Amino acid sequence: EAEEEEEEEDKTPPPPGNGMVLDNYSWTQQLSDLQVVVPVPPGTKGKQLVVDITQTKLKVGLKGQEPILEGTLTKRVIVDDSFWTLEDSKEVVVTLQKSNQMEWWKAVVEGAPEINTQKVQPENSKLSDLDGETRQTVEKMMYDQRQKAMGLPTADEQKKNDVLKNFMAQHPEMDFSKAKMC
Repeated sequence: EAEEEEEEEDKTPPPPGNGMVLDNYSWTQQLSDLQVVVPVPPGTKGKQLVVDITQTKLKVGLKGQEPILEGTLTKRVIVDDSFWTLEDSKEVVVTLQKSNQMEWWKAVVEGAPEINTQKVQPENSKLSDLDGETRQTVEKMMYDQRQKAMGLPTADEQKKNDVLKNFMAQHPEMDFSKAKMC
């Protein structure tokens, strides 16, 4: 009951790895890709596995047995850039490259429990990863934010002040004592 109240206030922490831990698999995601970890019996060999990845479906399991994970993906993936590995002979790690690399997935397959995508925490990106124009915009915003925090004028305000000073210097005959600066 306490959980329901907490849910309403939305103080729930962000999902771990922007994904979820379920009974038969766990998953994490970044904007560009999604990783699904499916535990298999220790000592499993790659040739014992069935792993099918299509644009819209995923199937992971052992040959001759019911799939451990099977379903229609909630979003499309790029098959040629998606792959799987068997790690430590005990878990299958499936890396799915998202077709749309600008959206978060609520779940891996349809019908599975969903995460609240409003709570995801995007990975930090470096300024150097941005294209020139975007980088300039972000750097200007950061500069303006620092200036405001110190009670100093932003880049635009500074530019206006400089233009005004130049104008005043070019026109010493004018009286600016009663001018209102906005």
